[in-house]
Amino acid sequence: VDLCLVPEVPLVLDGKNGCLPHLMRTVKNKGSAVVVVAEGAGEEVLGTSAEVDASGNKKLPKIGVFMKDEIEKYFKKHGDTATVKFIDPSYMIRSIPANATDSLYCMQLAQNAVHGAMAGFTGFSVGLCNNKMVLIPIPNLCADSPRTMDPRGRTWERVLALTLQPNTVPALKPGEDGRYDSEAPMLR
Repeated sequence: VDLCLVPEVPLVLDGKNGCLPHLMRTVKNKGSAVVVVAEGAGEEVLGTSAEVDASGNKKLPKIGVFMKDEIEKYFKKHGDTATVKFIDPSYMIRSIPANATDSLYCMQLAQNAVHGAMAGFTGFSVGLCNNKMVLIPIPNLCADSPRTMDPRGRTWERVLALTLQPNTVPALKPGEDGRYDSEAPMLR
């Protein structure tokens, strides 16, 4: 992967820390580039939507299509051509047939959910922890969710070190909560 875009880190398209100049340099040096974009990335550029889908989840902007168009325009503007292959794996991932392991796991989840309900428990989910089926209270599950990433943490530092993309995380302001600030020269 040569560029990774996530919702926790601001999307900068052009300029010194822009992802488009980084992609152009990468393509010139390597001949190709791979871009991975997470759902929700680029909301500060595309804006947020008040719309919700049938499940009640907030509809996220179509960042993949937006990035494909922006990459093509940027290369054209600089007298080059970019052939961009856009793959949305969400349907491919969800359309793989279940194998025997998947079927067994789903059966165990279902059986334990029924056991929990028959025991009178509500507000729980079933999961596998340390190779044991457990009932997890939904409030605890949501409070400890790993669905967010610290843009000043090790995970993002590793992404920057591997992709060599510019760091667009704004520097901490003086007096701001004293967390580690990724101002390392190799990552800026």
